[in-house]
Amino acid sequence: MTDTRALPQTTSLDGAGLRRVLAVLCLTEITSWGILYYAFPVLSVSISADTGWSLPVIVAAFSLSQLAAALTGIPVGRIIDRIGPRAVMTTGSVLAVPSLLVVAAAPNLPVFYAGWIAAGIAMGAVLYPPAFAALTRWYGDGYVKALMILTLAAGLASTVFAPLTAALVDRYDWRATYLVLAVILAIITVPGHLLGLRGRWPHPPVPTGTHPVDHRDASRSRAFAALVIALSLGAFAAFAGVFNLVPLLIEQGFSPSLAALTLGLGGAGQVLGRLGYLPLAARTTAHPDRGDPRRHRRVYGVARDRVHHPRVDRGGDRCRADPRDLHPDPGHRDHRPVGCHPLRAPQRSDVRAGRHRHGPRPVGRDSPVVAHRQLRPRLPRPRRRSRARRHGGDRKHAPRGRKGSRADDPASQDANCPR
Repeated sequence: MTDTRALPQTTSLDGAGLRRVLAVLCLTEITSWGILYYAFPVLSVSISADTGWSLPVIVAAFSLSQLAAALTGIPVGRIIDRIGPRAVMTTGSVLAVPSLLVVAAAPNLPVFYAGWIAAGIAMGAVLYPPAFAALTRWYGDGYVKALMILTLAAGLASTVFAPLTAALVDRYDWRATYLVLAVILAIITVPGHLLGLRGRWPHPPVPTGTHPVDHRDASRSRAFAALVIALSLGAFAAFAGVFNLVPLLIEQGFSPSLAALTLGLGGAGQVLGRLGYLPLAARTTAHPDRGDPRRHRRVYGVARDRVHHPRVDRGGDRCRADPRDLHPDPGHRDHRPVGCHPLRAPQRSDVRAGRHRHGPRPVGRDSPVVAHRQLRPRLPRPRRRSRARRHGGDRKHAPRGRKGSRADDPASQDANCPR
């Protein structure tokens, strides 16, 4: 039994190497997305007008390319996990160039479809999935910031290449436009992936904990199925708008260049939306398991480095705790074990509340209010004694104070057991 949460990972690249990899991927992702993906919606109307093929038939060829990219992602992920992204992404870039040449020179629909299927295989090796895998492994614990920077840059792909494609197709035809774009793709992505993704590929992080890591069980779970459905519906709606935007605007009387510029503004909107990645990641986390004893403290906003659940054993006149669960500073308020008090050993209530050990609490105690009370150390109530007994029977000279005050009771003045 292992946990999907991994130990902290050390990267195999220094700071300069990490910056080089990130810069190269930003440049190649902008180029790959702009040429292989966003150029097609701009050129689809020109392709239909020049060849006489209907627009749905042309779009169906591109849809097959996306299916090929999805199927390619499975072996690509396995290869990247073993040897790294350099060989895979370089091969994908090399394959993308002749694929576009086949599309540009296609005399009929079968050749046109074959060219797009080959381009789809190339997309599966050069677009987001392999780039995300590379940054996640190389950056280790700092992968969120790296992914945000990459997606910010790649969001400008349509902003850059949609107007450029429209300018080229206004001057040339769609076949010449794809030839020019294929040359740009070869110049930027092939040497970029070959030379920029150098570096030792680190080993995968070692999982730890007590949760199962069987990916087959995870892929059959209801949560995974709901996630797949939600992402599929969202992508279907978003990309349907992308592919129909330019033809609809041209049909309404817009010029191709203005329609392409409108499509490019959508990329700028993506960049603005992705600026919230880091603040959102800093304020949210994955929903913990029901059996995690720290989950309610995370709900209440307690920092993880301040959460300690010592393994306090029963027996004797004092509390015994695992030193790993105590704060290293003896003066820190979390240095004392939860539920520990110098006047008593852990009580049966501690066992019922789950404070004496790690592990799930009993069923029925998972409400936030009850859990908050359970995680609070329970101190013994001091016995009330008269002022005369506390001061040797001299009631006259006994200092007056609040009745039943804890300040009068020596049990609550122990400096080694702060509350």
